[in-house]
Amino acid sequence: MRRTGPVEIVRARDLSEALRSLSEGGRALAGGTDLFVRMRQGRESPPFLVYVGELPELRGVREVAGGLEVGAAATHGELLAHPATEAYPVLRMALWTIGSPAIRAMGTLGGNLVNASPAGDGLVPLYLHGARVRVAGAEGEREVPVEEFVLGPGKTALRPGELVRSILVPAAEGCRAYFRKVGRRRALLIAVASLGALVWVEDGRIREARLALGSVAPTVLRPREVERALVGRPATPEGVADLRDALSSATRPISDLRASADYRRAVAGNLLLDLAARLTDGLTLR
Repeated sequence: MRRTGPVEIVRARDLSEALRSLSEGGRALAGGTDLFVRMRQGRESPPFLVYVGELPELRGVREVAGGLEVGAAATHGELLAHPATEAYPVLRMALWTIGSPAIRAMGTLGGNLVNASPAGDGLVPLYLHGARVRVAGAEGEREVPVEEFVLGPGKTALRPGELVRSILVPAAEGCRAYFRKVGRRRALLIAVASLGALVWVEDGRIREARLALGSVAPTVLRPREVERALVGRPATPEGVADLRDALSSATRPISDLRASADYRRAVAGNLLLDLAARLTDGLTLR
């Protein structure tokens, strides 16, 4: 059923007030680029919304020991403009593909995370970097690895009354970054399959590889058997060609209006070859 009337929006003055309102049944709101769409479609109907987009506790990007701490309400545009993210090229590559400039100016990384869509472009780099999600609630704060936080489409490990405060993104030194998504059209496309990667190359061979696939399983997928199989291979399409089918087989896609499951499997395998072809381009983290 579609919502027919307006919903009340409460503006929280600080984090404590936001948590108190959430414990009373409110739903956190920052950019709203996904939430308002779901509400218009009748997929969500919260009793009221709690605006947290300007809370200092949820804003900003900070360099911390070993990486970055990204406030949950930091927008995609702010992340792209922040000099600290230049050392995280796979994050920047993914964020540039999200929507239009207007959407990037409103949408937040925390919202992308809580939306928990397997097609969420911002999630792929978080899986690659082994991000941890800092969650705040009435009982205090806790940290949850991103792979344990996202449970399925639209499902997270958030407990009633909790919200995401920030995301801790560990650094990755000396690797090459890759991100590409494939869709049915170029404008504002939602991926039918995407692949992000961090790859360490030494003497022309792969020393370590991290892969993360979007839109091909209920959550972003880390195909660890393929990652291990890549170690020691020449960093060329020919060197990894026999793993294309293995990567395709690791996926668990569905068929929908955007693409069939078979098409998604084929695209995933082909993206591995595209990754190998681009390894010599040399996008290297500091």
